Amino acid sequence: MTICNKVKYKIPGLSHKPIEVNFDGGDITSDAGFLLLERADNHIGLLKKVATLIGDYRKTGQGTFSILNLLRQRIYSIALGYEDLNDHDTLRNDLALQSILATENPLASRTTLWRLEQAANRKTAFNIHQMLVEHFINSFTEQPKELILDFDATDDLVHGKQEGAFFHGFYGNYCFLPLYVFCNNKLLVSYLRPSNQDGAKHTWAILSLLVKRLRKAWPSVRIIFRGDSGFCRHQMFNWCECHNVYYITGLAQNARLRNMAKSWIDQAEANYNQSQINQRIFGELTYAAKTWKRKRRVIAKTDHSNKGSNPRFIVTNLSGDPKALYEKLYCARADMENRIKEQQLDLFADRTSCKKWWSNQFRLLLASLAYVLIETIRCAAAKTQFEHAQTRTIRIKLLKIGAIILRNTRRIRFCLSSAYPYQAAFLIVLKRLVPI
Repeated sequence: MTICNKVKYKIPGLSHKPIEVNFDGGDITSDAGFLLLERADNHIGLLKKVATLIGDYRKTGQGTFSILNLLRQRIYSIALGYEDLNDHDTLRNDLALQSILATENPLASRTTLWRLEQAANRKTAFNIHQMLVEHFINSFTEQPKELILDFDATDDLVHGKQEGAFFHGFYGNYCFLPLYVFCNNKLLVSYLRPSNQDGAKHTWAILSLLVKRLRKAWPSVRIIFRGDSGFCRHQMFNWCECHNVYYITGLAQNARLRNMAKSWIDQAEANYNQSQINQRIFGELTYAAKTWKRKRRVIAKTDHSNKGSNPRFIVTNLSGDPKALYEKLYCARADMENRIKEQQLDLFADRTSCKKWWSNQFRLLLASLAYVLIETIRCAAAKTQFEHAQTRTIRIKLLKIGAIILRNTRRIRFCLSSAYPYQAAFLIVLKRLVPI
């Protein structure tokens, strides 16, 4: 953006040529990638749907900016790396963002955007989640044969005295405990919860809602629930078995399980002592905790290395080879942790610093909507070097681009750097993001 400043600075130059620094370069942005975000948004019609779900909470005639443009300004900025409302004191004057929002005037101030967050409520959160699930369903061109729903929770440190702030013993701090649900790279749920409760609370209800909607769209689809040992609950297993849903979750080890797997543990240790090569042996058993109504299939993985024995257990109602189920199916859930890191570290989902609960849930959903746009760009980048790139890589290499902005009554021109090294990939993504 242009800063009118005629002050010049002289720096001793290279090859005996002085270097002169000033701020009269014209209308320049560092965020030409706003173009790709706007194209991705229009491609799937994401924020138009969200705007209709939120509705206009303001009195008639009192809103200078549409709800749609407020959402676009806030969410596009999050995707570009601007996490704080304070950033909009200067960002509202960025010519690239103004251009894609079809205005030549300054955009909404931080106060206006803050009022948008404060208007959020339970209905807002439910409707947006419902829209995320519908977007997921519409992203398929044909019925999938199988869907694996990954559930996981993470800590979200609080910022002082906020609604729902409690101390969590495992994480050793005051935090929220949001629950995420992904299917491959697609985000379905980002549900904010207080941390003074079981980490699996509400999982059953959310799984039930998801299964009913997915089965309505695809009656014959095979659904697998996958989670770590924090989601090993007999009520969950009972429900899955009654509704033809498969499950594979971690199972916390105990003395009884170790005793039942003793032969494999001892064999792995003996093999290691003989060969000094790390050992891994798989076995399966039937096991029931005291709260379970029936015995279930448990797969035991017994490792032994120079660090000693390390047995792990999973419980499942799936058939198949124990090794393949553990290494290829269960361990694949670790990729979901990368998606959560993208949410927390790259899209600032943990910037839940509002005092009101539903405003913080709304901020979590803003980061989720920014993720959906990034994922749309990632899909459009298929067969390029960005096909499997992380959010931060996409931001740095495809979104944070310098450009000169030229505007007149006939057209708006984004003049990107001739030395930009990813021109081919940028144009491929831009061409693929045509409205559906």
